Amino acid sequence: MISVSLRDVILSVLGVAALLAAGLSLLVYFTQERLIFFPQGLDEHTALGIQQSYPRVEAFELVTEDGVRLRGWLLDGPARRPWPLVIYFGGNGEELSWLVPEFTRVPDWATLLVNYRGYGLSQGQPSETMLYRDALALYDRVTRRPDVDTGRVIVIGRSLGTGVATYVASQRPVAGVVLISPYDSLVHVAREAYPFLPVNLLLRHRFESAARAPSVHAPLLALVAARDDIVRPERSRQLVQAWGGPTQLQVLDGVDHNTIHSHSDYWRLLGAFLAERARAPSIVPSR
Repeated sequence: MISVSLRDVILSVLGVAALLAAGLSLLVYFTQERLIFFPQGLDEHTALGIQQSYPRVEAFELVTEDGVRLRGWLLDGPARRPWPLVIYFGGNGEELSWLVPEFTRVPDWATLLVNYRGYGLSQGQPSETMLYRDALALYDRVTRRPDVDTGRVIVIGRSLGTGVATYVASQRPVAGVVLISPYDSLVHVAREAYPFLPVNLLLRHRFESAARAPSVHAPLLALVAARDDIVRPERSRQLVQAWGGPTQLQVLDGVDHNTIHSHSDYWRLLGAFLAERARAPSIVPSR
């Protein structure tokens, strides 16, 4: 007769649990790009239709140092030049063509909408490092244009893109920053989503925005969805508290992470911030 003690049973269960946890951790580590980035495609016909439908729109392309072709659009500003400029960085599942008609709501500003690597018609594979490099390259290219007012450049980021926008603002002169559903660190967001995993050890794409925020002195508008269960409002508040410049935090009731743009105050608040920054004295870029 074989006798199995309770202690042996517990140890066996714990051993199996440890193996499962280790296996799940390895799976997450090697597939984390698929968990963080959700590239959305776009066909050439639709892209051409956008340019034909909106007279302010011109195709914008950038070939990066490693030979990757990034594609998107530049919405021209008003007749008076140079234009103040908005540069927009999207969420992890956001292809930017849908924003072309949306940004016609701000006709006093030019707007640059370029899809990340692997998104839309852009080539390559996304990663934190490459998104940062590409964002700076886009900033540098577009601000060399004589029709762009380099003293009035605003960066806007949504969700994942708030990390990219914060990085650009920490590396280049900007007149203001708008962050939609921002987070302090992707590590903290992942820890709340996967409390049973050692995410601090696993995560390679960390997007540590709060660590960069104190060095950014440009005014900040943060738009937060009260019902956001992906980037919880507390994560946004932590970033705002770390910001080095003046801040506005607006919590929009009745919307969540994916519907925040549908709130009736969303474009009003965004437009008011842009109008305020347009009236402010131009900053003097120094590199």
